[in-house]
Amino acid sequence: MAPRVGRTADVPGGRVTHGLVVGKFYPPHAGHHHLIDTAAAGCDRLTVVVAASPLESIPIALRAAWLRERHPQPHVDIVAAVDDIEIDYDSDAVWTAHAEIFTTAARDPVDVVFSSEEYGPELARRLGAAHVAVDPARERFPVSGTAVRQDHVATWRWLSPPVRAHLTRRVVVVGAESSGTTTLARALAGHYARRGGVWAATRLVPEYGRLYCEEKLAIARRRDPGLWLGDLEWASEEFAVIAERQLALEDAAARAGSPLLVCDTDAFATELWHERYVGTPAPALARTPHDLWILTDTAGVPFEQDGWRDGEAIRVRMSARFAAELERRCLPHVTVSGPHDVRLATAVDAIDTVLDKSRAWTDAGAL
Repeated sequence: MAPRVGRTADVPGGRVTHGLVVGKFYPPHAGHHHLIDTAAAGCDRLTVVVAASPLESIPIALRAAWLRERHPQPHVDIVAAVDDIEIDYDSDAVWTAHAEIFTTAARDPVDVVFSSEEYGPELARRLGAAHVAVDPARERFPVSGTAVRQDHVATWRWLSPPVRAHLTRRVVVVGAESSGTTTLARALAGHYARRGGVWAATRLVPEYGRLYCEEKLAIARRRDPGLWLGDLEWASEEFAVIAERQLALEDAAARAGSPLLVCDTDAFATELWHERYVGTPAPALARTPHDLWILTDTAGVPFEQDGWRDGEAIRVRMSARFAAELERRCLPHVTVSGPHDVRLATAVDAIDTVLDKSRAWTDAGAL
């Protein structure tokens, strides 16, 4: 079958009516984005098919959403399609099955298939389209989905912000008031940033609840200048707001940072503070799964009253509550105690163990 060409037969120098890009995008990387941008620049309309198996670790819809964020051009249509057919380039039946999926996803006849893969010309032939190869040697962006799955840290520079946020290891420091949580969180972020390279961008997410308390008290004092923190009344809805904004700060930092994100508190801790200030169990608050919780023990840490904290007795009680809940929920955690340098060393050892573990990728084959 002769290839159909759009308004211009000069491919790739001219423009075509309808172009097609297909791939697993598992996960998307700079090479994929270069392919799509190149195709979009030469087409009146471009369909990008995310052809993936439901058995793979990253949902198809999430991959499509990442691509839509990176490629918002109005003439680029990102389509998710389930394709769990085996990969066998020598089988005519398998080729036909794949081609039918792509044809259905594209909806309209395709003029040109853009690809960086060896299968591109054959796919184009079966769709009755021309083929344009885009950097098949990967000279511009020396990265592949396989390379990312094998070592996402080594390929970090080629990943877009939402993919980085998804792959970032998130570590949370929690504990009672005046137990050294913020001091340790800052020290951990600084420790990994000083490793340099990709780790230089390691971020610390500060505790939003502290800022919320300060603003709440400042507003209350406009009515009564004599009020103090213990005089404030709290509602469940406020803790939901705190958790949501904490998570928003965390996600923003994960998109711009290194493969490690250090968080000074999270929604788990906010739920326990809800118990303390509202007096009832907290509703489940929005949270992102974290890789490790680091609990700062109060033993050996002098209580310091900075004007915002409860008393020593409540500190001890809250510390025990944190420990009990971490155990009850079976959350991966480590408790640090002793002098600061010992705490830092213990926490670093635990984090390094997490970083050394390879991510589990369910791989159903490569398209």
